[in-house]
Amino acid sequence: MEVRAKPHLHQDWIDSHAFGIVKALQKSGHTTYLVGGCVRDLLIGAHPKDFDIATAAQPPQVKRLIYMAFIIGKRFRLVLVKRDDQQFEVATFRREVRPEDIIDPNTPHGDNIFGTPEEDAQRRDFTINGLFYDPVNNQLIDYVNGLPDIDARILRMIGDPNIRLLEDSIRILRGLRLAHKLGFVIEPGLREAMQVHACELEKSVLPRRREEILKILRLDEPHLALLECFDLGILKFVIPTLHDFLEDPIRRELFLEHFEAYQPMVADHTDTSQLFGWLVFSMLKAAHAAPSIRTELLNIEDEVFQRLMRDELGMYKFEQTALTKAMELLPFLTQTDDFKRRGERRQLSLMKNEGFRLALIFAVADYQLSGSQQNFWNQAFSKLSVEILAGEADAKAAKKRRKPRKRRGGDDRVAREGGRTPPIDEDDDFESSDETDDDTSKSAEPPIESG
Repeated sequence: MEVRAKPHLHQDWIDSHAFGIVKALQKSGHTTYLVGGCVRDLLIGAHPKDFDIATAAQPPQVKRLIYMAFIIGKRFRLVLVKRDDQQFEVATFRREVRPEDIIDPNTPHGDNIFGTPEEDAQRRDFTINGLFYDPVNNQLIDYVNGLPDIDARILRMIGDPNIRLLEDSIRILRGLRLAHKLGFVIEPGLREAMQVHACELEKSVLPRRREEILKILRLDEPHLALLECFDLGILKFVIPTLHDFLEDPIRRELFLEHFEAYQPMVADHTDTSQLFGWLVFSMLKAAHAAPSIRTELLNIEDEVFQRLMRDELGMYKFEQTALTKAMELLPFLTQTDDFKRRGERRQLSLMKNEGFRLALIFAVADYQLSGSQQNFWNQAFSKLSVEILAGEADAKAAKKRRKPRKRRGGDDRVAREGGRTPPIDEDDDFESSDETDDDTSKSAEPPIESG
């Protein structure tokens, strides 16, 4: 174990609420640290999005000691602490299951076998995510040699990658994404194991693949991550349609050209319809431009693209509908005179269409509209914005009323994984927006700015 008295961390960047939770648990005699992605980000000079906490205190003890703390999960019990509009996950140190645990009738249900900080660190995925930081005593605790890897900017698996990737194949996508997000080099042994075990991704559940795909699309240069996925033979087990696309040099060049050119169209990275729309629209445009493409790839309604959206990307029904309708509406956006001849009710109906804003984003990104046409649609939207947003609010309320109630004591993360216990992979930011099926548009601003 290595303990550094003065790690190069910026304490001013540590959230005051997270600091207070750690301090309160330590004051009650429980070893408690900040852990995972927040420590990693502080060490590389980035501002963390989340502050996760690991402690020796068990969930009921945390609940008693910390104000506004709620125990969640069943197979993986942890505590969610709420502060203003923030929330902090407080997890008890855990260890691997031992042979004697299997036959012991008193073994806790699920992934709730608690352990020491060192045992907990060994269970995590990559060395750069296995560091603990004590903000009260200003100490960095490194059981996995993660600090040298951060200094060398290397992504290395804790333990044998051939074993750890088989435990959870999603680590293949997570590792590749992290390397591109942080600008790290993947350690050769891990890189080889990712290639060897890429086929295991077919056995992973679609919602977890969807989450990683969305995070890849949120990278600064997602095309580089997708290309490395292709080069390593990973993409054919995650998005096989895109893999087939990239195998042809002409299609690959056209796709990358459109994909990079359309990247500015994603104005809101929490809007999953925009993110998926960007990817699929780029593929459609490349299909239209490539002379060797079969006609079955030219239409969003074709089974190839329907399967891409449904079975490979894991798009929700409302996202598929919005994208399909956007493609249908595209030709009408240049026909502003036809829109002017419509009555206000029909104009409102068109602009309330689920695919209208996405179609307008596509049209502007693809230079299908002139400046005057963009201004026309912005003004039309502004004129009807009150009615449009009122309709969206009604639809959102109705959708919430139709949602089934969740079972008490359920664990959302377990549900997304088909009932399996989630591994401890404190890699970085948790994206709650991926799990919503509500319309992400919340502003009365015009959908596109002219010029």
